[in-house]
Amino acid sequence: MPRGPGMSVHYTLNLRVFWPLLTGLCTALVCLYHVLRGSGTAARAEAPEGADLGFPLLRVAALLLLGYVLLRSRHALRQRLLPGPSRGLAGPPAFSSPRHVPEPGLGLLLESYYEHEVRLSPHVLGHSKAHVSRIVGELVRAGRARGPPGLVPGGALALAFRGDFIQVGSAYEQHKIRRPDGFDVLVPLRLPPLVALEPRSLGAEPGLAASFHGCFVCALKPPPGAAVAPWLRDCRPFADGFCVDVRGQRHLAAPLVLRWFQVHLQRSLAAVRYSLEGRCRVSLTPGGPEQPPTLHILPCRTDYGCCRLSMAVRLIPAVHLGDGVFLVAPPPPPAPVGPLAQEFPGGLRPEALWGVNTARQEQKLLSWLQERAAPGACSLKCLQLLKALRDLGARGLDATSAAQWGRILSSYVLKSALLAVLLRDGAPGWDEAPLEARMAHLVRFLRDCLLRRQTLFHCVLGPSGVAEVGPLPKVLREAAPVDLLAAFDGRAREVVAAQLLSTWRRLPRLLRAYGGPRYLARCSPPRTQRSRGFPKEEP
Repeated sequence: MPRGPGMSVHYTLNLRVFWPLLTGLCTALVCLYHVLRGSGTAARAEAPEGADLGFPLLRVAALLLLGYVLLRSRHALRQRLLPGPSRGLAGPPAFSSPRHVPEPGLGLLLESYYEHEVRLSPHVLGHSKAHVSRIVGELVRAGRARGPPGLVPGGALALAFRGDFIQVGSAYEQHKIRRPDGFDVLVPLRLPPLVALEPRSLGAEPGLAASFHGCFVCALKPPPGAAVAPWLRDCRPFADGFCVDVRGQRHLAAPLVLRWFQVHLQRSLAAVRYSLEGRCRVSLTPGGPEQPPTLHILPCRTDYGCCRLSMAVRLIPAVHLGDGVFLVAPPPPPAPVGPLAQEFPGGLRPEALWGVNTARQEQKLLSWLQERAAPGACSLKCLQLLKALRDLGARGLDATSAAQWGRILSSYVLKSALLAVLLRDGAPGWDEAPLEARMAHLVRFLRDCLLRRQTLFHCVLGPSGVAEVGPLPKVLREAAPVDLLAAFDGRAREVVAAQLLSTWRRLPRLLRAYGGPRYLARCSPPRTQRSRGFPKEEP
């Protein structure tokens, strides 16, 4: 498996386990040798009195025990035998000054915290992704083989699995942190041949709340060359089962598609559950009206494969628009903005809303930026540390504040901030700065976006678009720019900005508290002890 930038494999030896294990192994070997030698000598004639009876078992065991005690107490012995900085000096102990050990700087703390708390092992991540691919692949193929379940009158016009799946999310973009136990997978759906979609962006919809500007609606239309009247008659079973009426026209409804997807997924899982029993235990947790189901994969006790973890896989139904862009169920709004009549004016219904997934384009953009960056670039490391900083900042907050903090500083917002900074400043020039300066730059950019000094646009649905992501469907090229933070009110954004600055100022203390002294002991003292605070231009 290719390693991502800034990712290396380090295996450390746990001495607390190694030395007792080695002592026990040597003792077992000595006992076995003594038993075998004793059984051999019993078969022969008895040795004359006073002769050497063989291997001195008690002597070797005593030596091993003594060596183990010496190794366990080596640090204390070294401290007692080596002369201290003030030992041998004349005068009372009151005048002897202790040795001053400078504390490591923020850069060393970040590097140590990344290595021991944030970075994922590429070996474990690779095995986890391969295991998820095998399980989801069998499930999707079983769903395609079953075909339309016939829950809708005229089952031939129902939805069906396309037969493939698309891996998206941070685990497949090399910036997931801590544990590889959560994955996102898109499951593309196949529409009936008589059904075509006419998507439309709601970014310019008058009177619509800002939290829905990134949504789309999909009206049904006849395929090219089809007569309208026969098409309406033939398409009616599908429209009654999967569509809602919006302004006199039938639109594909995300909750109805999601409900069918969960039922079809349960039947497909029942078909493959028996074949998976020897490798893992699989269960499906249904999602809500707007949330996709989650597939839970638990390792079996009889499975001795490498790196078996308990994993949760979100299976997201997706409708293909073209050029690798998919429509998915929209995320729930961050907070109610007002009455439904005000949020959805002009007869627009919330069931007809769809979100857009541009994971393929974002992966291409990240790959393009990595190719232009320097060989030792660590932009993905900065993104991982930024996620870790967000998690540290949520400690100590009450449930409401922590939920608001996580919604505003979501992983997608942090990734979009990194992409915006790299595209604006240029990847080669940005990578020349040290890690601490890059992190400060990202925090400052996020603060400006939260305080409305700058706008954090969607990396694909931006004001000018990104040419490096490849071709896009026409509906995305003509869509209005989407501000990712426009859905949150000004007061909430100011509170999060203040909390972000406070977390950055307290970051060395937080890393020492939650990183653990065993990591700080490995850090060499920095060359300079300059103040490394947040830039002076604070709000």
